[in-house]
Amino acid sequence: MPNTIKIENKNGTKFVAHRGLSGLELENTISAFVAAGNRSYVGIETDVHVTRDGRFVVYHDDTTERLCDEDVKIGDTDYKKLKSLTLKPQKNRAVGSDFVIPDLKDYLSICAFYDKVAVLELKERMTPEVIKGIYAEVEKYYDPEKLIFISFSLENLKDLRAQQPNANIQYLVQRFDDEILGYLKEYKLDLDIGYWVCSKEVIDTCHENGIKVNVWTVDNPGDAERLIDYGVDYITSNILE
Repeated sequence: MPNTIKIENKNGTKFVAHRGLSGLELENTISAFVAAGNRSYVGIETDVHVTRDGRFVVYHDDTTERLCDEDVKIGDTDYKKLKSLTLKPQKNRAVGSDFVIPDLKDYLSICAFYDKVAVLELKERMTPEVIKGIYAEVEKYYDPEKLIFISFSLENLKDLRAQQPNANIQYLVQRFDDEILGYLKEYKLDLDIGYWVCSKEVIDTCHENGIKVNVWTVDNPGDAERLIDYGVDYITSNILE
């Protein structure tokens, strides 16, 4: 039976399961979230979209083509239609007739049950009203003080910070420079950076400014060990534990 790759000496670095335990189970499914919940991960990451009629579902892509039996754009599709889709068989991933796109509340409830940090990516650019609605959903099913919001959209994060001054927020980036550092300091954000551009200098600079560093998506043990030596705070991975 396949299993995770264990990192023995984490030295305080916290591991987050990317899209659930997507190295073993189909990404962003209840099975992937439960698999991560049953292991030593500190957190479970997923992606949230809003449907045309204002419901919240977890799925990575903007369209369903890659994983579902029909291709629709999530933001242009009603919730009932999305829930009627089934996930297609994938190589080395179990899929059954009960495999459907989960709701945000499913993910949050699983994180709460297993006492895992929920790491929630706000996908497309969202209106302030949608962001407020997502936060309200979090409050129903999870402790918002434990949740970490992430996004590539700085505007999403600015709107969230204006609404929730104490929220835990990480800015997803693929580069690091003075401009990025300025945003992190101005809006009180932590960093979530592609591992291939994360150096010890980046981590040290962030730590000197009170900024935590998460890296994505690390699946090679050697890369993980190097980043642990650098003092990274979080590692997001599909398979490393």
